[in-house]
Amino acid sequence: MATTKVVLGCQWGDEGKGKVVDRLAADVELVVRFQGGANAGHTVKVGDQTFVMHLMPTGILREGVKSLLGPGVVLDPWKLVEEIEQLTAQGVPAEERLLVAGGAHLVMPYHRRLEELRERDLKKKSIGTTGRGIGPCYEDKMARMGLRASDLARNDDSLRRLVIEKVLRANRLLAERHEAPPLASEAIADEVLGCAARLRPLIVNAFDFLAPVREGKMTCLLEGAQGTLLDVDHGTFPYVTSSSTAIGGALTGTGLSHRVIGHVLGVFKAYSTRVGNGPYPTELHGDEGEDLRAKGKEFGATTGRPRRCGWFDGPAARYAAQVNGLDAVVITKLDVLSGIETLRIAVAYELEGEGRRESFTNWAEQLERCRPVYEDFPGWEEDISGMTSFDQLPRNAKQYLEALEAQIGVPVRSVTHGPARDHWLERK
Repeated sequence: MATTKVVLGCQWGDEGKGKVVDRLAADVELVVRFQGGANAGHTVKVGDQTFVMHLMPTGILREGVKSLLGPGVVLDPWKLVEEIEQLTAQGVPAEERLLVAGGAHLVMPYHRRLEELRERDLKKKSIGTTGRGIGPCYEDKMARMGLRASDLARNDDSLRRLVIEKVLRANRLLAERHEAPPLASEAIADEVLGCAARLRPLIVNAFDFLAPVREGKMTCLLEGAQGTLLDVDHGTFPYVTSSSTAIGGALTGTGLSHRVIGHVLGVFKAYSTRVGNGPYPTELHGDEGEDLRAKGKEFGATTGRPRRCGWFDGPAARYAAQVNGLDAVVITKLDVLSGIETLRIAVAYELEGEGRRESFTNWAEQLERCRPVYEDFPGWEEDISGMTSFDQLPRNAKQYLEALEAQIGVPVRSVTHGPARDHWLERK
């Protein structure tokens, strides 16, 4: 019997997945993050405390729940140790709850340096990455040249030699491609050994560890980072992340079969945002965009960068729902739209030179030529953040949610209407 749920971001990331996973983690034994690295930021507010996590699965905040960084994750050991210490200082016993798949690849200082230099050289054609070294790390993974978490389990002499070898190779690339100075291989090796001493007890063979999930004996939640429209295969290439953020990544990033997946839940913001460069048909410019950014506090949890803000994109939402085979949807940050007189939803595009288009295109050149076709909906004035049931929502808010549901083509199961854990409305 399938006991595993998957939570997926279905826009350009920053949909509020962390809050959703934290909520659902109360009912499972294990949360597994299946892709991405420290380029993601999940923010969860519990009581008076705010937790910002970049690598850690969001289930780490739940007592009695184990968290696993899966084989599809790229892991910055320095950042992970830092995050463990931060959570511990906030009263969360992270080391007792966390496990790391030996197959997870390691993000090294030379990955961050290579990404920084590449973005600099691309100038206006840059992707707009977080600069966390994620892309170069995935490149090493695909080239079969990367370091993995399992390497941290080696004895110190073997690990030291391996790290120095990798740094020296990277130094040659830095010199040849960017005329950049070398990194200190011995110093980096010393730091890696320090991280290894902390992380070794957490490293497991993911296939063996996940056996109870495959056998239906352990309830599990799979958590992604970023969003479907940033998927390396199905997103707006080349303005994408370097991993599979859609449903396929949940399988390849864990080693679990599709047969164990019982429910796929998509997360959409009640409007849309995007960080970094790339086409974005419903983007709002000027005062409208600034006002929405301010109301939604739309600044990146990882980088602090202001997010680009816009109206809800129906064609993109339908695309994400179909790519992922969604069973249900959570709409987040509905409260941000309170007080806006008229709300807009893109229901189609006008593609320059080709007329009306009902479906989304992940070809960046085409999407750049798409102009949204909007339907307008009346807004609501009421502050909905204190409401405790779906039935209390204003009539216009319910009408707006019904319109979103019609565009997505999947039932809206729940709504979040504030930052706290209990800002959550179940729809009967």
